[in-house]
Amino acid sequence: METRMELFARIRRDARVEGCSIRQLARRHQVGRATVRMALAQAEPPPRKVPVRCSPKLDPFKAAIDAMLTADIDAPRKQRHTARRILARLADEHGAQHLSYSTVRDYVRVRRAQIDVEAGRRIEVFVPQEHAPGAEAEVDFGEVWVILAGVKTKCHMFAFRLSHSGKAVHRVYSTQGQEAFLEGHIAAFEEIGGVPTRHIRYDNLTSAVQKVIYGSSRARVENQRWVLFRSHFGFDPFYCQPGISGAHEKGGVEGEVGRFRRNRLSPMPVVNSLDELNEKIRAWDTADNGRRINDRIRTVGQDFAVEAPLLLPVPSEGFDPGLSLEPRVDRSALITVRMAKYSVPARFIGRQVRVSLRASEVVVFDGRAVIARHQRVIARGGQSLDLDHYLEVLRTKPGALPGASALAAARRNGTFTSSHDAFWAAARKTDGDAGGTRQLIDVLLLHRTIDSDDVIAGIEEALTVGAVTADVVAVEARRHASLEVDAAGSDSGRHLVARRSGREQRVVSLTQRRLADPAAVIAGLPADSRPAPTVDHYDQLLRLPERRNPAQPAARAE
Repeated sequence: METRMELFARIRRDARVEGCSIRQLARRHQVGRATVRMALAQAEPPPRKVPVRCSPKLDPFKAAIDAMLTADIDAPRKQRHTARRILARLADEHGAQHLSYSTVRDYVRVRRAQIDVEAGRRIEVFVPQEHAPGAEAEVDFGEVWVILAGVKTKCHMFAFRLSHSGKAVHRVYSTQGQEAFLEGHIAAFEEIGGVPTRHIRYDNLTSAVQKVIYGSSRARVENQRWVLFRSHFGFDPFYCQPGISGAHEKGGVEGEVGRFRRNRLSPMPVVNSLDELNEKIRAWDTADNGRRINDRIRTVGQDFAVEAPLLLPVPSEGFDPGLSLEPRVDRSALITVRMAKYSVPARFIGRQVRVSLRASEVVVFDGRAVIARHQRVIARGGQSLDLDHYLEVLRTKPGALPGASALAAARRNGTFTSSHDAFWAAARKTDGDAGGTRQLIDVLLLHRTIDSDDVIAGIEEALTVGAVTADVVAVEARRHASLEVDAAGSDSGRHLVARRSGREQRVVSLTQRRLADPAAVIAGLPADSRPAPTVDHYDQLLRLPERRNPAQPAARAE
């Protein structure tokens, strides 16, 4: 039975390809005009409960039916089981007294065709094909091994290939789930600048197909999110025959996966992240425009230049390829997504947040606002921590910072630099452990509003003058940012050098510098030869004025 998602996709397809009017679409699909207008306005229909259908009476006997049909493979043609004979045997041998003939007949019709295909009883004839420019493409996944951050890791390569020109787009992901499947399509459409006009060929992968209906002409029960995706981008799928017998139906991309793996990914690439590897792959895909496929006269790039203008335009409205989840934040400000933990701001502890699980990253939302973004963790049981998410808590618990897991993660990924460590040591020397740690946390909070390079430059300048306070770092960071703006707008760097060499605008804390190192000489400042301050001149304010004795007569005026 056709779902509303598929109905909407068919209506949008007929309007897009054949240009049917609303009246024609309503008559063709036997729906009201309001439904047609709704389908043309949005790809996703309003949600509706769909009853779950099952066959509880037949399920216990399916194995027995399969055994009978499997035995028919080697049996003479005229002595194979019919649906009526199978029903009789089930009643005699297995006690199936309440099964109807139609139930057994429908199952046998579908299952017999499936078993015949698995046994290889059907002989396929290969017919050479020609593909119109911009009309067709093929998609497949292939396994690849990568030395990722020093660890040999199994990954999955998404491959998209235009059938006419052979122009291919590749991306490597840590998974071959639906999020990687959709994200690979989006990357391919953006790379080639369009969408094939006819169809794209696929295996019966679970990201797109929930069930293969045997005995029908390539009918499939599709994943509803996949139906929404292809309806949004405006293309039709073509599903190959199940199993190895259908591999030849998309032989172009099957060969492309092997070719790219042998020529570009051998030996195993050594990278620190999959983003780094995919940047290299983009360059390799561009270089492949100059190659020729077999005995073709023109190169891949020349053929692609012919079919690129014939592709359908990519919709301007974006599509989120991520899998939507709603985990709850635990007491450690962590959420668990696919056996991995990710940090969120501590103020969301105990609340439920929305997560978009994508192939290469995890994006966390509070409503429509993005509150956290992490690279997807590949290892099961791994975690990704952001020190910034714990700063408000550490402001009240400064003693927890030295042993914090988030601090160790920040040191590993380079966001907590040696400059931060130097500032922390100097601040603790002058303000104590708790006070110095709070000064460091205030400096880390500056990264939310000021560029990281400017904050680090501000830290280094503050250390130079011995002023280990967050206020001084903020002033120096903003001054450094303004110098960069001035340098970008000038014809030469002389003005920038002159501004940097001057010390008249430097914020200096003599007290903190002397407390840190009394013998140090502050660069750029003259020696302080002033006498020590004294309050002797104010001592007279401490003496009370002389009072007249009331017993003494007052002097008479002359």
